[in-house]
Amino acid sequence: MNFKDMFNKNKKQDTPTTEDINEVNTENTTPEEQAENPLADELNVSAEVEETPVNEVSAEVKLKEDLALANDKYLRLYAEFDNYKRRTTKERVDLLQTAGKEVIVSMLTVLDDFERAAKAMETSTDVNAVKEGVALVQSKLKSILTQKGLKEMETKGTTFDADIHEAITSIPAPTTDLKGKVVDELEKGYYLNDKVVRFAKVIVGA
Repeated sequence: MNFKDMFNKNKKQDTPTTEDINEVNTENTTPEEQAENPLADELNVSAEVEETPVNEVSAEVKLKEDLALANDKYLRLYAEFDNYKRRTTKERVDLLQTAGKEVIVSMLTVLDDFERAAKAMETSTDVNAVKEGVALVQSKLKSILTQKGLKEMETKGTTFDADIHEAITSIPAPTTDLKGKVVDELEKGYYLNDKVVRFAKVIVGA
């Protein structure tokens, strides 16, 4: 080996490689300096960019699933409420249409009695018999209505009450104790299950 070859060999051995430079730089730099290294920052940013879409996609998928579940629950509740509303509306209409059915059916026997009484009066010459027949029909009618909750008001001699009485007129009271009280009754008032269904038309003593 000549002198030139030996010189080149020594020169090659003394020339530092890129790995050596990086190792020396790493050993001689502090953590703060390493953090400020642009290459390290670029690597960290690249890692974050790679991870971020995965997290965003997962959150988006979860939100879409939650939205689908909430929408399905809303549609089910809306359908149930709509069915309930239709059912109750139909039941209310049916109730209104058939509310008086029971009363009407019970009144048919009274109607039959009136028809028989009308036929009897055409040929009857006994007025008393006709009166008795009409009285029996009236009694039967009252009995049926009482069973359905109808009740007559007792007004004569009672204190005038605007909540249940309708004063047609007033007259001088026959006696001092009838002042402000019902002297006479022109039309009966009625309760249905303790609720006024018709006001009594009365004359009040003044």
